[in-house]
Amino acid sequence: MAFLASVIGRMLLALIFIISGVTKVMNVAQTQAFIDKVTTLPANLALPVGIFELVFGVFLAIGFLTRISSLLLFGFTLATVFFFHNQLGDQLQLQLALKNLAIAGGLLMVFAYGQARGSVDVWRERDRARRAEIRAARAEGRERGAREAEARSASGPADGQAG
Repeated sequence: MAFLASVIGRMLLALIFIISGVTKVMNVAQTQAFIDKVTTLPANLALPVGIFELVFGVFLAIGFLTRISSLLLFGFTLATVFFFHNQLGDQLQLQLALKNLAIAGGLLMVFAYGQARGSVDVWRERDRARRAEIRAARAEGRERGAREAEARSASGPADGQAG
C-alpha cells in the first residue's frame, strides 16, 4: 500500500508541473506578459521555464532522476513564492504561497523517500547491481580456472604418460 501511495503521490505532484509547463509552452506570449506585469524578471524566461517544468515534471512522474528532479522543482517552487506570491497581505497571494510551500514540502518528501520500487531510478540501480554481480562472478570463474590450470601444470604430466 505504501508503494502505491508513493507512486501516485509522486505522479500527482508532477502533474502540476507538467500542466503548468505545457500551458507556458503553448501560451508563451501570455506568460511573458504575466512575468512583465508581476515581476522584474526578464519576460524571455517564459519558454525556458515552461520547458523546465515540463521536462522535470515528466522526470518526476516516471521516477527518472527522482532526487535531482525533486530538488530542482523544490527550488523552483520556492522561487515562485519569492517572485510571484510575495504579497502575503493579499488573501489570494497568501493562499497561493501556502499551496506552493505545501508542494515544496511534498517535493522534499519525494527527495527523501521517492526512490520507490516504481521508479526508473530503482530499476536502473537494480540492473546496475545485477551487472556488477555478473562481472564479479565471471572474474571469480576466470580466477578459479587460472588456479586450476596452474595446479595442473605444477603437478606434472598426467598418469600414464612418459615424461
